[in-house]
Amino acid sequence: MKIKVGFGFDVHQLKENHPFIVGGVNLEHYKGAFGHSDADVLLHAICDALLGAANLRDIGFHFKNTDERWKGISSLILLEEVAKLLKEKNYEIGNIDAMLCIEAPKINPHIPQMQENIAKAAGISTDEISIKATTNEQMGFIGREEGVVAYAVCLIQKI
Repeated sequence: MKIKVGFGFDVHQLKENHPFIVGGVNLEHYKGAFGHSDADVLLHAICDALLGAANLRDIGFHFKNTDERWKGISSLILLEEVAKLLKEKNYEIGNIDAMLCIEAPKINPHIPQMQENIAKAAGISTDEISIKATTNEQMGFIGREEGVVAYAVCLIQKI
């Protein structure tokens, strides 16, 4: 069996009075992530990890921020498209492990719903998705709530 590992990273600026979508969940907060799509930093890192593992370049290559088709789109749709690309290359997703670096709001209560959203979009079980969160201890742009960062690793295997 051929297995591959991928790594993803994403960062988005936080702005007041913006929606804050993470893992397909709309979080209640006075700031939200800013970007061309829904700016779901967690899903973007996961997409990049999956694409990288399959040697399919990165999320910006497939979903350009200059293309109006992707403006404001749910990143769950982007993840569905990435899963299709993997399937076309005869890969299946083994697991996803992700880390969100965010000062506020608290993520823990939303993790089960995020896992369900990701599982449905990626076509895998929630048991194969780990989501963790940490603060930046009030340091740097994350600590000042100017931005949010996500990291993801994944394992894929040839079918």
